[in-house]
Amino acid sequence: MSNREVECRGAGSAGACSGPVTTGAPVPLCDRHLAVAHDWVDEAHGVVDLADEPCPACGSFLAVRYPSGRACGTCEWRFGDVIDSELPAPRVDVVYYLRFDGRIKIGTSSNPRQRLSRLWHDELLAFERGDRRVEHARHVQFAACRLASTEWFDRSPELEAHVAELSAGQPDPWQAYARWMSAALALRV
Repeated sequence: MSNREVECRGAGSAGACSGPVTTGAPVPLCDRHLAVAHDWVDEAHGVVDLADEPCPACGSFLAVRYPSGRACGTCEWRFGDVIDSELPAPRVDVVYYLRFDGRIKIGTSSNPRQRLSRLWHDELLAFERGDRRVEHARHVQFAACRLASTEWFDRSPELEAHVAELSAGQPDPWQAYARWMSAALALRV
């Protein structure tokens, strides 16, 4: 049976719709009810778009448009909110995981862009929100594969699983950092 032979399952104020289901539709709805569902999804989840200007919090041009306004698609800062430039920049401490050759470095910084620019590495694997206490806990947790008394570790299944867990759903660590900075900025506005 083709979709054109099935009646739409949408309903309105007049009752059930008897229109034909749109060919190839993932749900049995007519064109009109598919458009209504599309508009509802746009309002509920936003529409990804390009911004006219960079986000004041993270610099991204990716935006999400909602009926109530636009937000940055990277850090979720609401366009139109003003950052108070007289306040000091917020501090967001992170534990970073870098790969260089077959080793992984676990370190911490409150200014990761500056810190990572000074370190030889092949790849930034992940960020974890935290300060020296979290860094120390990770050094203890993965002590079995630690190289002497450095911040470098041999790769191990446990360490790689931890890094994979941190980066799950967030392939770009800088996007997570941008969200954390945006949240810190929002708290001080």
